[in-house]
Amino acid sequence: MSSPANPDKPQSGRVLKYVDALREAVAQEMRLDPSVFVFGLDVDDHKGIQGSTKGLVDEFGPDRVFTTPLSEDAMTGVAIGAAVAGMRPIHVHIRMDFLMLSMNQLVNIAAKSHYMYGGQVTVPMVVRGIIGKSWGQGAQHSQGLYSFFMHVPGLKVVAPSNAFDAKGCMIQAIRDNNPVIFVEHRLLYNTDAYVPEEVYTVPFGKARVLTKGNDITVVGISNMVQEALRAADLAREVGIHAEVIDPISLSPLDIDTIADSVARTGRLLVIDNDWVMCGAGSEIAASIAERLSGTQKIQIQRMGFAPTSCPPTPELEAAFYPNPRTIGEMMHKMVRPTDARWSPDEARTKLAYQLQFRGPF
Repeated sequence: MSSPANPDKPQSGRVLKYVDALREAVAQEMRLDPSVFVFGLDVDDHKGIQGSTKGLVDEFGPDRVFTTPLSEDAMTGVAIGAAVAGMRPIHVHIRMDFLMLSMNQLVNIAAKSHYMYGGQVTVPMVVRGIIGKSWGQGAQHSQGLYSFFMHVPGLKVVAPSNAFDAKGCMIQAIRDNNPVIFVEHRLLYNTDAYVPEEVYTVPFGKARVLTKGNDITVVGISNMVQEALRAADLAREVGIHAEVIDPISLSPLDIDTIADSVARTGRLLVIDNDWVMCGAGSEIAASIAERLSGTQKIQIQRMGFAPTSCPPTPELEAAFYPNPRTIGEMMHKMVRPTDARWSPDEARTKLAYQLQFRGPF
């Protein structure tokens, strides 16, 4: 099924939260395919990983939905072994930060087995990794480390920014015969979009243009798509029209759609949920520079984390993470460099999640 032009603006039918779309995708695939199972720390807990696995153990039983010891490396080995043996595991990690404990398994075994065994082996597994700040979770619980996995051939990396793509990408990931790193920003869980009840997939390697504009191309990654859309709305009030693009899939990456836009606007702003150095935004910026270098004059800017650990306090977080105000300011600076500095009304850049506590997980 083809996706709507902007899944964040419901077209018709029901509206579903991101977290519920994830759960529905998994449940539908488990009903269709008995080889699909879900495991990970506390997936059978009554809270169900913020609701994303809630009710699955009741429907499918403890043989297909079960918790694990706090041993990321060993449990990733179990997932790989099950995938090689013909199962389709979904391995849930509450935080991507601790995927670092599984790096040898993911990088040296899961990513390479198909190649090393001459195509005789496939590793169809989904690794869910939750990223992002929430209420001051600090240096070890707020990181978005997906660029590590983008670097490795054999791994696919997706980061859907809305409920429609969350469901479609999850079904696509479960059905893919390669290991897929599925990136979920916790602040997206309570956002909603139009989501069809039927089973559908969102193909990897195809970006989506969310808003049309001729002044600047803005690429947001994961939750930064939401921030970019808010910033674009504010900038439009001062006559700046941004073309906002959601890559959806980071590996494979649809650089063609982005390059076509930048060729027209002459400006690229990439907003990441990770450190700027060697990040996903850096790869996009470098690819565009290579593609368009010598053909026309273009401006490129990146926004992301400063080169320091993620801070825990709201005051420091406000300075550390890009937000609609700082994104809007950068857009204005790039499009109108000779104008006086413009800043949107700070009260209008406050985000919904800042108005209510959603901790501790």
